Amino acid sequence: MFGIPGKQAVTLTPAASAQIQRLMKAAGHAGLRIGVKKGGCAGMEYTMEYVDTADPADEVVEQDGACVMIAPMAQMFLFGTEIDYETTLLESGFKFKNPNVTEACGCGESIKFDDKLTAG
Repeated sequence: MFGIPGKQAVTLTPAASAQIQRLMKAAGHAGLRIGVKKGGCAGMEYTMEYVDTADPADEVVEQDGACVMIAPMAQMFLFGTEIDYETTLLESGFKFKNPNVTEACGCGESIKFDDKLTAG
């Protein structure tokens, strides 16, 4: 919906693609739906949920065998985002490198987008 022809809305690193494939195989689902919702100290939070079929309004991104569906309300907020999966000594999880984020809270769970995207 908000894309540029020939360019995916989001990209996945090899680590993220591999982790999504592992999760989908273990859980028996078709892919992950990614969205955003109001919440957290900076105003917005990412959401992820297992899905079996894409909603007709979802933006579907398939890369290296992994399938991600972007919820309609989140598409303008996620365009240009790189999704990675990182493992450290203390934690592991998906990391969003999103050029639309202007602020993030100290805990890293909450983000704020450019006011132009949230106006209206």
